[in-house]
Amino acid sequence: MTTPTPPAETETALARRYRIEVDMGTTGTPSWVLLPGVQEFAPKVEPTTQESTTYDDEGWADNTTTKLAWSAEIKLAHRCHPDTGEFNAAQVAVKKASERFGAASVVHVRFYDREGRDDAYEGRALAQWEPDGGSSEDLDTVKVTLTGKGKLAEIENPVKAGAEGQSLAVAPLMKKGVAA
Repeated sequence: MTTPTPPAETETALARRYRIEVDMGTTGTPSWVLLPGVQEFAPKVEPTTQESTTYDDEGWADNTTTKLAWSAEIKLAHRCHPDTGEFNAAQVAVKKASERFGAASVVHVRFYDREGRDDAYEGRALAQWEPDGGSSEDLDTVKVTLTGKGKLAEIENPVKAGAEGQSLAVAPLMKKGVAA
């Protein structure tokens, strides 16, 4: 029996590697803006499975994935301008979506590894905005929950494409090597 070769990947990635952006465009062309103040970010995809066992499985259970659902939980430091006191526009857009119905309740978001790794996604989601509250010495933080509305699409990382912080009109994203 041979000993497996140790992996070359010995460094641990940092949780803060993600960048989250909100589409603030109003003309149908995305205009990506940073969602600032992220303190925690936990995206997930949850499968729905159905039992698909048959006699051919010889008594072993078999299951089939029939649906995928995505979501993300974000803890934000509620950001405001130091001079005007106005809250950050991207955060306001998410908050307002959480208070609306229909199409106005949906935010278009993307998140990706800010170091350019192949870990980048885009989708539309319903938003929940829940202030954490606290005492007089606490910071104003908010729990945002994004609940996917449709597919969470893999995209080319905008950092790799040289498009970080730019509109998709300036630097089109590629999906699996095909123009979006």
